[in-house]
Amino acid sequence: MKKIALTLVAVSALGLAACGGNTAANNTTANETDAMNAATDTLENASADVQNAAGNVNDAAANLTDATTGAAANASADVGNAVSNETK
Repeated sequence: MKKIALTLVAVSALGLAACGGNTAANNTTANETDAMNAATDTLENASADVQNAAGNVNDAAANLTDATTGAAANASADVGNAVSNETK
């Protein structure tokens, strides 16, 4: 993603250099560069959000596994105790 952004900035800089004294074209190119940079920042932030969400999903899955394992162990112990109490 950063290579793409750098490429866009480099191309925009070449565009500015080619425009020489054309203020309107320079301003347009600068505005487009700003827009591309903002879009790149948005994409990078969205990518980070997706990675964080994926990490949260993994954490939730691990917590669910732990809770299920603990509940199953407790249920098994309860059954064992009930059987033990019935056989006394």
